[in-house]
Amino acid sequence: MELYLDSVDFKEIEEAFDLGFLTGLTTTPTFMHRHGITDIDAAIVKLSGMVPILQVEALGDTAEEILAEAERLLALGLDKDKTVFKIPVSNVGVKACKMLRDKDMMVNIHLVYTLNQAYMAMQAGATYVCPLVGRLQDQGHDALALIQNCVDTVNYYGYDTKIMFSSVRHAEHVRTAIVSGVHTITAPWKVMKTLTSNNFTTVGTNQFVEHTRLMTENVKDVMREFNPTVKLEDTIFDALSQMTESGLGAVTIVDGSGDLKGIFTDGDLRRNLKEKGKEFLENKMADCISNASPITITKDARLFDAVALFKEKQIDNIIVTDNNKPVGMLDIQDFVKQNLVG
Repeated sequence: MELYLDSVDFKEIEEAFDLGFLTGLTTTPTFMHRHGITDIDAAIVKLSGMVPILQVEALGDTAEEILAEAERLLALGLDKDKTVFKIPVSNVGVKACKMLRDKDMMVNIHLVYTLNQAYMAMQAGATYVCPLVGRLQDQGHDALALIQNCVDTVNYYGYDTKIMFSSVRHAEHVRTAIVSGVHTITAPWKVMKTLTSNNFTTVGTNQFVEHTRLMTENVKDVMREFNPTVKLEDTIFDALSQMTESGLGAVTIVDGSGDLKGIFTDGDLRRNLKEKGKEFLENKMADCISNASPITITKDARLFDAVALFKEKQIDNIIVTDNNKPVGMLDIQDFVKQNLVG
């Protein structure tokens, strides 16, 4: 099934055709009017250079005028093999269709609302017949039955015509077009860009990304730049300042040589404040080491190993080391925010 973009917005046209596989672009004078385009010819020429196939309107009061308009547009520099002329269905329109087809021009008979209109367009040799599904449904008609009837007619009688599903309003229209067996669909970018979206796909993709990160990234890749440390001679108040600045719930205690001596957590802080009062804030860190053998992990360890430690030890913080020197800290909340802890 061919896939056309229905637009005249240059920005979204570039975005859509960057996909690399769209068949072409359908436009209307109404689109151009809405986007404030005043030089239609210049816009058409620009669009013709942006897309593989361009479908543009060829209007006139007589078949001869429609033919002349198509020839005028080609004279602007459009490629006949890459241009489809859209003509509203009518007796004049189907006559013009036959005239253009006799000159090997491609034609889209559109604004089709009945099977009879579609049949006349097919008989005239239209390259495309374009029922407007959304508009028909807005009026309470069974547009999907019309689409199916048109497809069946082409298939049964062997017309060399493609049925184009147009006036697409939502993704369900696209699914219906596929199921009905139409040959072509033209859809706005706001609908087209949602067609690959699905919540289950998003969840599955995120899991794959997360699990890949766990197996390929190292602790140093997610470790915060700020390393909250205090020395043995520092006070509890100093430790509190470090926690506040880092946003972490713990600080690493080191000696004068930078060797690891312990860890002090917000849990330790709350527990001691409750038991000893605010005077506790003046104590030295050397007097407050509740865990002289904290859980550590090297900076080159995999994230998978860090997660395993969090789960096994049921802790909130892990000290990161390099050559037995503390260089950072991991916080369980950082892993939770990045969905690295299942």
